[in-house]
Amino acid sequence: MDLLTDRVPVYELYGEHHWPTPDMVHCETIAARSELHNWHIRPHRHHGLFQILYLQQGEARLRIDDQSRLLCAGQILLVPQMCIHGFDFSSSARGLVITLAYPLVARISAAIADTLAGLQEARQTEASAGGHCAHLEATFAALALAYAGTPPHRQLLLESLLGVLLASLAPVLGARTAPVRQARHHEQGHFGAFCRMIDSGFGSHRPVAEYARALGITAAHLNVLCRAAVNRSALELIHVRLLLEAKRSLVYTSMTVSVLSDSLGFADPAYFTRFFKRLSGFSPKAFRRHAKGLLDPAP
Repeated sequence: MDLLTDRVPVYELYGEHHWPTPDMVHCETIAARSELHNWHIRPHRHHGLFQILYLQQGEARLRIDDQSRLLCAGQILLVPQMCIHGFDFSSSARGLVITLAYPLVARISAAIADTLAGLQEARQTEASAGGHCAHLEATFAALALAYAGTPPHRQLLLESLLGVLLASLAPVLGARTAPVRQARHHEQGHFGAFCRMIDSGFGSHRPVAEYARALGITAAHLNVLCRAAVNRSALELIHVRLLLEAKRSLVYTSMTVSVLSDSLGFADPAYFTRFFKRLSGFSPKAFRRHAKGLLDPAP
């Protein structure tokens, strides 16, 4: 397994450090980028971007955080920001990759944007789930056509098609699709804002009450919102995000436990080790060995 000595690369698009288009959406075929890299996309992640990969033909071996999976024809992969992902595509792989900036998702649907803010790990689903295969095929095809061309009202057309796509995938994301009262919408906004705050400051170890004050609500109310949204307390969500970052660093960097503990804001390595083992069931070193075996099984 390739252990990167400093950090996992963060790209706009794979191999690029600058967004190549004036749109807040990017659409390309799988082959367009993968062929340039001999069908091998090394583990990397994106900041502020959400990706939807639709594999229409062929297959791919995935690395998603600390897991290894197979992506088959007819499946869709949803990748939130900062999720580490890499691919080994078959040369017959065909499909689309759609990359969205989170502000665009918020403009299309506040409810879905708030759901994405709390989504930390990739989701994989069948295009045929719920009987939507033909509908999704048509939506992906229309998106690719509109993106590549210059139809009248192109931006409106793209956003409308993206809205249809995200609404179709909402059950996979866990997003609510039914209309909600203004009070409920306001609460969803608080939950989404809390998730964004965690994602940008999980290493600060701020108490729940401090997050709640920043949101203008009480800690008890914040816990109620978190339980209603994902059936976890606010503190559990903070700990889950810390654990996820620790796992990513153990798998994809060569940082020692001591350096990793310090980088995540823990007072000492022993406290970090106890925290990690309590939540994962492994010591950090044992988890690193376990994940290496899963990602790079012996031939």
